[in-house]
Amino acid sequence: MAKDDYDVIVFKILTYLYSCIKRKITFNIKVFEAVLSKNNIPDEYLADILQMMTEEKLIKGLSFIHAWGQDCICISNYNEMKITADGIKYLKDNSKMNEVKQYLVSVPGLVADLINLVFN
Repeated sequence: MAKDDYDVIVFKILTYLYSCIKRKITFNIKVFEAVLSKNNIPDEYLADILQMMTEEKLIKGLSFIHAWGQDCICISNYNEMKITADGIKYLKDNSKMNEVKQYLVSVPGLVADLINLVFN
C-alpha cells in the first residue's frame, strides 16, 4: 500500500482523530502532519480527501472553498476537525480500514503506536 493511497490517508486521519476524542492524545498539528507523512501528500490532494470525508460525514468541523477550476481549499484549521460517530463506525467496521490497519500495525513508528493506543 502506498503512503498516499486514499484509504491509507483516511485511516490515518480517522485513527488520529479517534485517539483525540478518546482523550489518549491532544491534537497537535506537527504530530498530525507526521502521522500523515504530510511531506508526501500535495495540499490539494489532502484538501480533496478531507472534503470527501466531510461529505461522507466521517469528520466534521472543516470548511472548504473552490478556488480555481477543480481545486478545493480548506479554510479551517485542522485542529477544528473532529471524528463523527459515522467515522468511528467506518474506522472499526469497514473491511478496507481493517486491511489498512493490519498493514500499518506491522510497520514500526508513530502510526503503529496510535493503532495500539486506540484499538488495544
